Amino acid sequence: MLTVWPLPGIPEVQSGDDLAALILAALQPTPLEDGDVLVVTSKIVSKAEGRIVAADDREAAITAETARIVATRPRADGGVTRIVQNRLGIVGAAAGVDASNTASGTVLLLPIDPDASARDLAGALRAATGAEVGVIISDTLGRPWREGQTDIAIGAAGVHIFDRLGGQVDSAGRPLIVTLPCIADELAATGDLVKGKLSGCPVAVVRGMGRVVGGLDLAGAASIVRDASKDMFRLGADEAYRAGFEDGRAVADADAHAIRAEEEI
Repeated sequence: MLTVWPLPGIPEVQSGDDLAALILAALQPTPLEDGDVLVVTSKIVSKAEGRIVAADDREAAITAETARIVATRPRADGGVTRIVQNRLGIVGAAAGVDASNTASGTVLLLPIDPDASARDLAGALRAATGAEVGVIISDTLGRPWREGQTDIAIGAAGVHIFDRLGGQVDSAGRPLIVTLPCIADELAATGDLVKGKLSGCPVAVVRGMGRVVGGLDLAGAASIVRDASKDMFRLGADEAYRAGFEDGRAVADADAHAIRAEEEI
């Protein structure tokens, strides 16, 4: 049976705080068990790691965290929505720069290495409790073609990221070829069902998924990021059209130049 519950009692996290100690204190009197997975909001990881920076202009912070622009669209308020690939390889709005629940004049950046943060936290929790637990660090993203947002895994430790079903057969006996459920993202979304966005509760415990918990040397959430060679949607629709138009015009200009050169001979 799958059980999910929020973990109340975690105070406002400050730079330098020991997250494992805060979580262990909040766990009392319900101890962790082998196979539990803790879903931890990236915001408190960033705060504990001091990823708060002064930035009167959030746009400048987004630019600094951007590795590649995918699409931009003007907004009704005069601003611009930017869909970008950030330095972690994650594609989303605003590069993960968060201005909510931070002091005025500051913004919150994503952890430098969320997988490493998850490993450190999982290691500390395992050492303190003796339980083999996994950790997912979650963040909230929109999805192309779908309204709304869901939580995804941006960091993971001690959890199998994917449920590799390739080679198995479905209930009709047909072989599964490309079916690859992303368990880490599903756990992140499951945790958000009880954490929510307004409860002030940044951690959830998922119990009943012990089959996906393993060693701390398992691949992290970085393995979810699709390699550029497999990316079929590297640009927004308008940006792709503009790039194609410019490429076509360059070819036409080159052909015209070649024709003129032949005529001059």
